[in-house]
Amino acid sequence: MSSPTRRARPLPEQAPGPRPPLARRLSAHRLSAHRLLAHRLLAHGVVAHRLLAHPGVGALAVLTAAFLVIALPPYLTLDPARSRSRGPADFPAYYPLLVTHIFLGAIVLVTACLQVWPWLRRRHPRVHRWAGRGYVGAVLAASPCVLVIAPLGSFGPNEHVALTVLGLLWPASTVAGYRMARQRRFAEHREWMIRSVALSFSIVTNRAWGVLCVQLFVPDSLPVGGVEWRAALGQAMGVAFWLCWVVNLLVAEWWIQRSRRLTESVAGRSAGGRAERG
Repeated sequence: MSSPTRRARPLPEQAPGPRPPLARRLSAHRLSAHRLLAHRLLAHGVVAHRLLAHPGVGALAVLTAAFLVIALPPYLTLDPARSRSRGPADFPAYYPLLVTHIFLGAIVLVTACLQVWPWLRRRHPRVHRWAGRGYVGAVLAASPCVLVIAPLGSFGPNEHVALTVLGLLWPASTVAGYRMARQRRFAEHREWMIRSVALSFSIVTNRAWGVLCVQLFVPDSLPVGGVEWRAALGQAMGVAFWLCWVVNLLVAEWWIQRSRRLTESVAGRSAGGRAERG
């Protein structure tokens, strides 16, 4: 006969140990909360981290947001009385064209920030392409509005000519950049889009140049609203309308030439290294 199976004796129950002190439990809780917060920041803060990795793009995004918050609200109600730019009374289409240009310009500025973001271009090329299409479409739709209302501004011939030239160069550089991308000539595409974005941000820099030129060219001694004051103001703002895009374009061209020299220097060093190894 087989021996009966022995039942294992149950282990004696161990008395629960003493609970850790309150301070230790609170520290562990805080540590867990901090880890959870860090995980969430890591998961959801990639965009902010990537922007901080490119401070120029981050600064451009902050500048764009600040400008839109200040400049856009008066036109959201579609009330001509709140417009900061008054056209001739005998041209009722001025305000609709102005509002169309402003709304399309907001799209241009936002998509421009996306276009110049290197991380987005490398990691999400499809988003980059669609944002680029939105940028090109908004520029091409806004440019005719500029060309129509440019000769109707209230600051005189300087403003009219400056904005007309801008209204021609802006879509031209954008179309050139788009064509380079379609032909897969991406180095030239990048250069033309830098020029286009520089012209796009003329509306932002115009505010700063306007304030500076008024301080320089409009004497405080002139009575506000008088004939001489209006003439001086028109001259000052005319200069500002030229500076706002000419200086941007010069800075963009300097950046393009600098990038070309750096690229050629790196290529030359690489070629020299290969020659030495060979």
